[in-house]
Amino acid sequence: MNPVHVTILYYSSTGTNYKMAKAAEEAAKQQGAEVRIVRAAESAPEEAISANPAWKTHMEETASVPVASLDDLTWADAVIISTPTRFGNVAAQMKQFLDTTGSLWAKGKLENKIATAMTSASNSHGGQEATLLALYTSMFHWGAIVVAPGYTDEAIRAAGGNPYGTSATVNDDGSFDPKVLMAAKHQAKRAITIAKALKNGLGA
Repeated sequence: MNPVHVTILYYSSTGTNYKMAKAAEEAAKQQGAEVRIVRAAESAPEEAISANPAWKTHMEETASVPVASLDDLTWADAVIISTPTRFGNVAAQMKQFLDTTGSLWAKGKLENKIATAMTSASNSHGGQEATLLALYTSMFHWGAIVVAPGYTDEAIRAAGGNPYGTSATVNDDGSFDPKVLMAAKHQAKRAITIAKALKNGLGA
């Protein structure tokens, strides 16, 4: 049985989505997947980053994480994306990277890849579902197969019950309910299970 290739693509300013991506990475490796964890390039001006100590610290601490490339998508059988919501939409840094995928889309290189997404916001009605749906719209254009978590495990309800994808509600101090990480792990495992079935089924 061929191992599933999983690319975990995230953007994180202060660390929430990085933690969610790392939880997904842990679950993916437990499933026997080959994993790449990569980040969308930072595009915010230095003065904005320096004005927020948590942002600046997180950038420095994760400087060794590779910046995402189109090859990371070509290589993947499954893509797990994690991005904060910005006014109910995808963070600009993530959108900027997604907007570079046109050459892969035109060649059909993104078709039939499993895709699933996670997000965060500073309040429970801060646009999480809208952000996930916006992300999935891009995946539909890719011809990818979107695998949302639904209510397929109690971990989803325990983390707030978002069937579109795991979402963290972040407190003022940067903390969030640790149950979110369990939901992220379940979501990753679900996506990889489907990716395994598709890859090995099509290859049989």
